[in-house]
Amino acid sequence: MSAGRLYVAVAAGGFRRYATYRTATAAGVFTNTVFGLILVYTYRALWDERPHLGGWDQAQVMTYVWLGQALLAALAIGGGGIENELMERIRTGDVAIDLYRPADLQLWWLATDLGRAFFQLLGRGLVPFVVGALCFPVYLPRDVGTWAAFLVAVLLAMLVGFGIRYLVALSAFWLLDGQGVTQMSWLAGFFCSGMLLPLNVFPGALGAVVRVLPWSSLLQAPAQILLGHGDPLGTYVFQGAWAVVLLGAGRLVQSAATRRVVVQGG
Repeated sequence: MSAGRLYVAVAAGGFRRYATYRTATAAGVFTNTVFGLILVYTYRALWDERPHLGGWDQAQVMTYVWLGQALLAALAIGGGGIENELMERIRTGDVAIDLYRPADLQLWWLATDLGRAFFQLLGRGLVPFVVGALCFPVYLPRDVGTWAAFLVAVLLAMLVGFGIRYLVALSAFWLLDGQGVTQMSWLAGFFCSGMLLPLNVFPGALGAVVRVLPWSSLLQAPAQILLGHGDPLGTYVFQGAWAVVLLGAGRLVQSAATRRVVVQGG
């Protein structure tokens, strides 16, 4: 089997694996819908007081809320990606088996995570977004080109998200317990991706800083394109640059870890 076909098969396996968790998926759909409703009424109150805050009207911010719920699990902003499983394999020493496979460790886990992400986007993210679009006045572009540009940005967001979480997982080569790093990453993801509040409403220097961090590639960047406020080419360059930096850093850390660190547990 060629390398390309191998990683496609791994991604398909990741998709099928998460598709078997039907109860968990249904619970996730319900949870995302409820949290979406909470955020909708919170944002409505804020935008009633400050119309056009951040340059968005209420319909656009309603779209942003449901887009966030659609992408939350797919991009594993609050956890649920491959990082916990990989950290556990490092802790127990089972990662040694992964290193003996005739496949690249980083690409193997990237393919696995992409399969998971595509399932979560379709199986868990689509329903809350549709519910929100049916129940609230939202802004939805009418041209196919905007939707296509948005989907490309989502794919790049998946790469950036994996790059962040892969680095977090590799910390387990040096740490006895990586839960602290994982939780710090979740907190940074929620705040700096715009999941709690759109980054375009952050004031002054704080807004300038969070908008150039890699987490802004996850939710804010695709949302800007969908809502007609982002330049697709500039967004792709920004996301692509962060993807290259993070994946390259992951490659370097992986090389250092597998060369110099004794796997814990074996």
